[in-house]
Amino acid sequence: MTGTTTPHPPSAPLRARAEIDLAALRANVRALRAHAPKAQLMAVVKSDAYGHGAVPCARAALEAGAAWLGTATPEEALALRAAGLPGRLMCWLWTPGGPWQEAVEADVDVSVSGLWALREVTGAAARAGVRARVHLKADTGLGRSGCQPHDWPELVAAALRAEADGLIRVVGLWSHFACADEPGHPSVAAQLTRFREMVAHAEERGVRPEVRHIANSPATLTLPEAHFDLVRTGISLYGISPSPEVGTPADFGLRPVMTLSASLALVKHVPGGHGVSYGHHYTTPGATTLGLVPVGYADGIPRHASGTGPVLVAGKWRTVAGRIAMDQFVVDLGGDEPPVGARAVLFGPGDAGEPTAEDWAKAAGTIAYEVVTRIGTRVPRVYTDNGDLQGSVDAAV
Repeated sequence: MTGTTTPHPPSAPLRARAEIDLAALRANVRALRAHAPKAQLMAVVKSDAYGHGAVPCARAALEAGAAWLGTATPEEALALRAAGLPGRLMCWLWTPGGPWQEAVEADVDVSVSGLWALREVTGAAARAGVRARVHLKADTGLGRSGCQPHDWPELVAAALRAEADGLIRVVGLWSHFACADEPGHPSVAAQLTRFREMVAHAEERGVRPEVRHIANSPATLTLPEAHFDLVRTGISLYGISPSPEVGTPADFGLRPVMTLSASLALVKHVPGGHGVSYGHHYTTPGATTLGLVPVGYADGIPRHASGTGPVLVAGKWRTVAGRIAMDQFVVDLGGDEPPVGARAVLFGPGDAGEPTAEDWAKAAGTIAYEVVTRIGTRVPRVYTDNGDLQGSVDAAV
């Protein structure tokens, strides 16, 4: 999915904004390449680049040396091509009747996990008169997509026949880890062994892949033996650690790319014992000031963080007071009186003492991936580069 330009100029006051630091993203690409110096790097920009904006982030990643782009759905990949993104581009989440022919004609690499998908792509290639670029996916233990080991010989044989018929080229062999974000988990070594075995079988039968790949973000950062020819970096690209067990972003030279903020819509005095928001799950302990932050769960703010979500207002951490509603929530300012319109920072890199996406993940009992990816379409993405605003404000759609 791509961004669409809104009529707001970058300098216009906004109810809320997600500032996307493209310089930080480029620096993250360079840091990740340094962690896997012998492999090519795929910048995964699925789900609108994890909520950051697929087209601007894809361009920045390529500028910083990413050799590949990756998306989940073919529609995401085709949108990148329509926006003029060049180079190698792979997508992997296919269903019967999908836009196989459009993908083949747009030079998009497709993933095949079973015979039904191989039939779809060979048919599309025949109609298009173009050889399809195919990655055969092995299920080495994650249990989602991918071909089971006992079905692998049949899929490899069928793919080689299609290659001999001039319909496809098997350019990739790949898989995905289940627990690489838990360093030392026994499944990691087991999957790596299984992947090597399945790759060996395919190559012994005559497959000559351009790339073999299994490493996601945590494996890129912590498992050099899994790098092979290509690493696929998703959440780490945006400066967020795959898990606390892996380490902090700073441990790997990464910097969070998104800063989410809103302008206070109201500041008011209330007496002690005043109920706040639906259900009155928070009651003011004494006379105080309340600030209204005009974002809510319709904007992707997790309702599960009601009463726990942290916000930086006027230089101090505040906590969501009561329930997060669809469009707004309240913070207890403890008597402070910042002006209406003052900036409330929900999360960012943490440089100025603001919370991070990981802080919100802890508050909501989820993961930071979900926090950034779910920031909704009503929040414009404002792109900056080395602190300078770019020429448009985009709303993710």
